[in-house]
Amino acid sequence: MATLTRVPLIFSCPSPPRRPPPRKYACMPTTLPESSTLSFRSFSFSFFAPFLSTPHNKSNKSFRRLRAVSASMADSRPSTVLVTGAGGRTGSIVYRKLKERSGQYVARGLVRTEESKEKIGGAKDVYVGDIREAESIAPAIQGIDALIILTSAVPKMKHGFDPSKGERPEFYYEDGAYPEQVDWIGQKYQIDAAKDAGVKHIVLVGSMGGTNPNNPLNSLGNGNILIWKRKAEQYLADSGIPYTIIRAGGLQDKEGGIRELLVGKDDELLQTETRTIARADVAEVCIQALQFEEAKFKAIDLASKPEGTGTPTKDFKALFSQVTARF
Repeated sequence: MATLTRVPLIFSCPSPPRRPPPRKYACMPTTLPESSTLSFRSFSFSFFAPFLSTPHNKSNKSFRRLRAVSASMADSRPSTVLVTGAGGRTGSIVYRKLKERSGQYVARGLVRTEESKEKIGGAKDVYVGDIREAESIAPAIQGIDALIILTSAVPKMKHGFDPSKGERPEFYYEDGAYPEQVDWIGQKYQIDAAKDAGVKHIVLVGSMGGTNPNNPLNSLGNGNILIWKRKAEQYLADSGIPYTIIRAGGLQDKEGGIRELLVGKDDELLQTETRTIARADVAEVCIQALQFEEAKFKAIDLASKPEGTGTPTKDFKALFSQVTARF
């Protein structure tokens, strides 16, 4: 009987193919922890970043679509807009209009006193600060996308004049609240803080009449208010920040949205009979200026036709396109 010998069988297998080291992709969790402080904008870009940074994927249609979606999601977030002077008659209207458009804007306000804050609702998004102190306004400006400046020195009328005797009223500014301090230094601090914070657009509301140093408004309280306003406007125009300067005509407490708006430059409108405008219309133009490239790097004189004449303005892109003056 033959003897069987067990011979071990040796199988030779090729080495498995070497795999490239795993790439570090960011993974999207199904839920974010409650303590997470990631913004939706930063999170969307961090998720798509690995795909977008690879040359091979740049030529891939799927990844190009991902990039477009990512950019669209970031751009669709509401813009955070700060209104300074939000306790004033025009500023409070701008603040309210922004609050009503919460799908487009996150509204913030800056006022000078707690009393003013309570007057416009006392919300947490209203900051109390003094524009004459740079460090006082910094918290309100951090993290905003756009700034609407509606701060202004306000002359007060002296008591004791008798109009029946043909006397004319006299005006004064309170100590520390002269146009030089409010309309120049205070606005300069706002512009500087906005530039440091990376703000993308500043809308500054001023007044018509600044081309004439002898304008009667300059004589009120010896404040030269239009001269100081003009200096702040020039500072903004030289800052490099996209801006819209709105030089409004005589402000009226009337309903907005029912008149044809007029724009001009260099105080041309002061030579006509249409030299006034409703505060509500100025407020609307401020917000509309944030939406159109045609409003950027422009200075616009603003007034309106009388109610019942002309056609109420609805096309603001066309309105801004009428003016090309940068200052």
